[in-house]
Amino acid sequence: MLILRCPAQLQLLEDALRKSLPTTLPVLGTVMTVARGNPASHEVLVDSWPHFGIVLTRLRPEDHRDPRDYYTNQLSVFYRDKGALQALLEGTEAVAHGRAFQILGMQDGLDEAVQEVASARGLKVE
Repeated sequence: MLILRCPAQLQLLEDALRKSLPTTLPVLGTVMTVARGNPASHEVLVDSWPHFGIVLTRLRPEDHRDPRDYYTNQLSVFYRDKGALQALLEGTEAVAHGRAFQILGMQDGLDEAVQEVASARGLKVE
């Protein structure tokens, strides 16, 4: 996963996400916040640039204080295909499985993908 920090890249991402409202709403707000100074210490990750398949927003890992606090460890996601989401959940370091977390998204299939990965790892999902 690539972390976008460049204002020009963030602006291009923001423009692309606006074209897919309302499903991009959970990540769009964070992208806009990061592009405008990032007072909340969030980061924006994409699987590739400029042709991304998934966008993930999260609090910077160094700002996680309690590994059991799933409000602090909140992730927002927008994906173009379910395979990109599966790959994110299964094999990247972008999602820390040793912490409690919650994933916000508005797309069909998000809950099923999370359930599949959790059951394959023997993890509990609420």
